Amino acid sequence: MPETPADAAPAPISFREALRFWLKLGFISFGGPAGQIAIMHTELVERRRWISERRFLHALNYCMLLPGPEAQQLATYLGWLMHRSVGGIVAGALFVLPSLFILIALSWIYLRFGQVPLVAGLFAGLKPAVTALVLHAAWRIGTRALKNRWMWLLAALAFVAIFALDVPFPAIVAAAAAIGWWGSRRAPQVFALGGGHAEAKAGYGPALIDDHTPTPEHARYAHRSLVRVLVIGLVLWLLAMGGLVATQGWQGTLAQMGWFFTKAALLTFGGAYAVLPYVYQGAVDHQQWLTGAQMIDGLALGETTPGPLIMVVAFVGFVGGWGREVLGPDALFASGALAAAVVTFFTFLPSFVFILAGGPLVEATHGKLGFTAPLSAITAAVVGVILNLALFFAYHVLWPQGFAGRFDVFSALLMVAAAFALFRFKVGVMPLLAACALLGLGGTLAGLR
Repeated sequence: MPETPADAAPAPISFREALRFWLKLGFISFGGPAGQIAIMHTELVERRRWISERRFLHALNYCMLLPGPEAQQLATYLGWLMHRSVGGIVAGALFVLPSLFILIALSWIYLRFGQVPLVAGLFAGLKPAVTALVLHAAWRIGTRALKNRWMWLLAALAFVAIFALDVPFPAIVAAAAAIGWWGSRRAPQVFALGGGHAEAKAGYGPALIDDHTPTPEHARYAHRSLVRVLVIGLVLWLLAMGGLVATQGWQGTLAQMGWFFTKAALLTFGGAYAVLPYVYQGAVDHQQWLTGAQMIDGLALGETTPGPLIMVVAFVGFVGGWGREVLGPDALFASGALAAAVVTFFTFLPSFVFILAGGPLVEATHGKLGFTAPLSAITAAVVGVILNLALFFAYHVLWPQGFAGRFDVFSALLMVAAAFALFRFKVGVMPLLAACALLGLGGTLAGLR
C-alpha cells in the first residue's frame, strides 16, 4: 500500500482493506508485546496514519489497565474504533488465529517426533534460552514496577509466598490489590504510577482518526450497549461451557480446561509471564495435563511463533487433550486440536468483552489513583512470582533428573550465555532462540549433553 502524502489526510479505510492489514499483522506479530505494539505503531501511526500518535497511546494506556494480552487488546480496540464491534472482533481474532494454527501444527510435531534426535537437540538449546528469557522478563518488569522500597518489599513477599509457602497465584494477586487499594489512601505517593506510555512526542501528519477527531458514536458510553455486550459475552460463555459439560461432564478434561483458563484470563495483569506461574500451578501441579519439562518446551514454541505469548496455553491444551484422549485413542490429533481451540476460546473471550463493553468505563477511570494503585501493587508482586518461575525452569533445565541426578553443565553454560546476550547486548528474542537451538543441536549430536 503506498504511503499517503505527509500533508494530506488519508482516505477513509474500507473494512476489506482493514481486514487485509489485520490478517497480515497476525502472521508478522513476532517479538512479544513490545515488538507487536511497535509493529502496530509503525504501520498504523507512522506509515498509514490511520490513527494519530496521541489517540494510539491513549488506546494503549487503556489496554494496559486491563487483564489480558495488551497487544491483542490494542488491535481489538483499534479495529473497534474504526469499524465498530465487527471490526474489533475481526482484528482481535486475526491477531490470534494464525498463531493457534501454527501452534497446533508444532504441538503435533513435538508430540509425534519429540524424541527424534534432531528435534530433541533443538529443544535442548531452547530450554536454557527460555529460562534466561523468563529471568530477563522479571528484571524488565521490575525496573518499571519497583520504584521504591515498598514495591521491592511487595515483590519479596510475593516470592516467599509462592516459593516457600505455595500460596496460590490468585491469592497473591488479591492480596496485592488489597494492599494497593489501602495504600492509595494511606500513602498515595508510594503507589503512584510513573513512566509508562506518556504523551506523544512526534507528529506524522494528519491522521484518519486525529487528535481532535470526535469519538465515534458507537465508541461512546451507553448503558444499553454495555449491558448488551455483557449479556452476549455471558451467553457465549454459558453456551460453550454448557456444551462441554453436557458432552463430557463437569469433571471432563475440556470442561475443566474451560473453567481454569477463564480464571487465568482474568488474572493476566502484567502480561503473559505474569500468568504463567498460575498456568503452571493449575495445568502441571493440579490437573497434570502436562509435565514441567513439557511446559518449558511449550513456552519455547510460543516464543518462536507470531501472536501473543499467552498463546502458549494452546500448547497446554493440545498436550492435555492428546494425553487425556478426549475424543478417544484413535483421534489423538483431533483431541489435541479441539482442546487447543477450547483453551484459546476461553482465554480470549474476556479480552473481547473488556474492550467492547468496558472501554468507555475504564477510560473514565484512567489516571485515578484509587484504580491504578492496586494495579501498581499487583505488578510489583508479579515480579516476585516471575522470579519463582525462572528458578523453577532453571531447576528442570539444570537437573533434568532432579537434584539426585547429574548437573547439566552444557545447559548451564548455554543459559549463562543467553542471559549475557539479553542483559548485555539486548539481543532480540528470535535471533537468541535460533542461535541457542542450533547450539543445542550441535551439543546433542556431539555428545556434550
